Amino acid sequence: MSYYILDETDKQILRILLIDARTPYSRIARMLNVSEATIYLRVRRLKEKGILRGFYADVDAFKVGYKVLAFTLIKIDPKKYKEVLEKLREFKEIVELYEVTGEYIGLAKIRTRTQEELTEVIDRIGGVDGVLATNTLYVLRMLKEERRLSI
Repeated sequence: MSYYILDETDKQILRILLIDARTPYSRIARMLNVSEATIYLRVRRLKEKGILRGFYADVDAFKVGYKVLAFTLIKIDPKKYKEVLEKLREFKEIVELYEVTGEYIGLAKIRTRTQEELTEVIDRIGGVDGVLATNTLYVLRMLKEERRLSI
């Protein structure tokens, strides 16, 4: 995996879009004292390089009914590693899935509406062929959640 070296204009564009992804290119161009075409070409290049992966609405999960947040560590049989992770990627309740170091190979961020739904998801994870054990951490209170990188 390679990375792309950002120049100061790219960084400024990303900083603006991180604050408000709906900022019009014309406004960004005025803010940076460059042409709108320059902004268009730079944003297109940032998309092509995979740096800008998309533009999303930031929805408060709690306010739309997803009141339960948990993290589950998943111990996986090394012989079934790829198959298990592919299966887990299909779970709609798993909103983030990571490969991690240590005793547990997977880490899943899970959002559900109720504790009962969370229990069902954990049971389904445990039932996937190749899952050896799970350890779930129920979030009592979120203290910080930052989606913006410091660029």
